Amino acid sequence: MERKYIIPFALAILSAVIAGCSSKKVKEEKIKPNPLPKLAQASSLVPVFSQSVASTSQEDPLRLRMDSDNGVVFLLDPKGSVAAYQGKQRLWSQRVSKIGLSSGVAAAQGLVVVGNHKGQVFAIDQSNGQEKWLAQISGASISPALIQGNRTIVIANDGTVFAFNTETGQQVWTYKLPHAQLSLRGHAAPVALGEENVLISTSNGYVYVIDSLSGVPRMQRRVAVSEGRSDIQRLIDINSDPIVVAQYVVTTSFQGQVTVLDLASQQVVWSENVSSLSGPGVVDNKVFVATTEGELVAYDLLSGQEIWRNNQLLHRNLSNPVAFGRYLVVGDYDGVLHLFDPNSGQLLGRSKTSGDVRSLRVVDGQLFVSTRKGALTAWKTP
Repeated sequence: MERKYIIPFALAILSAVIAGCSSKKVKEEKIKPNPLPKLAQASSLVPVFSQSVASTSQEDPLRLRMDSDNGVVFLLDPKGSVAAYQGKQRLWSQRVSKIGLSSGVAAAQGLVVVGNHKGQVFAIDQSNGQEKWLAQISGASISPALIQGNRTIVIANDGTVFAFNTETGQQVWTYKLPHAQLSLRGHAAPVALGEENVLISTSNGYVYVIDSLSGVPRMQRRVAVSEGRSDIQRLIDINSDPIVVAQYVVTTSFQGQVTVLDLASQQVVWSENVSSLSGPGVVDNKVFVATTEGELVAYDLLSGQEIWRNNQLLHRNLSNPVAFGRYLVVGDYDGVLHLFDPNSGQLLGRSKTSGDVRSLRVVDGQLFVSTRKGALTAWKTP
């Protein structure tokens, strides 16, 4: 049986740094994060919701992603519970899994879907938290599902894509993706392409388009290229969710590239060498990338030309950047949300939550923030 080796983020980064060094004992140099830049007049976001759940370990890639549907916010606790909130009022809380939860929340069509490390997938009724169906996949579920029409798409950590009937939970098809023998622990979530196609990213730098009804692959394209000498240096996982804008797909990869793929022609429009563990942001024909070193870079969507680069937040372990109101927002290891001007890259302000920011997401005009410490918050613009 083929064995796949999975390594946590922190180990991957450390290994990449020391790979190629001699066997002689060397003194490890600790890199200090940049201090918070001074702001003459700071803007800030307005908190509208806050809830604390169990924290995760430093090495665990869990993105405790919240989701919202019909004005109700759904969130999970890694210890095994799912809860629903309307405003600050808790509608219900339900213990779902005795061994904890790991996947992040997907909410649509009256369902909330979550998964755990044992490959169990739970579909819960949005109205009361009761289980509608339970399914089993071939590996840990560590990325949110996609509820798309009559299909619920889930990716196991062994690279197998599963499709279930959204109403009944019956398995409809599976598709086994080629998977790198050595990869980071984590997986990008499936992304909807229209009503009947789903975009899947892999740990070996490919993206696939699969018909969600039949499981038939429609396209595969390499979007990240490895240039390292060792196995660690050749890691090019696409661990973060791609962004789809019109006919373009934007991807980032670890030790790889930021790439824009034209779905119409199935050709790469442009690609620039940059390493990122977080997903890209796209707004007004600009692509924003937070690099593993802590730079924030803006590119033109169509040409790939660099528009601006900001290095004020070096080594602060930046999250994915998102467009929110008039700001570009990115979080860091200390729970700070940094507000940038997306046109110039100027730092305009900041807000504060608690813990290493793992995921930013804008839903229904609110910014949802998830941290490793278990702080789940929602924000609005002033």
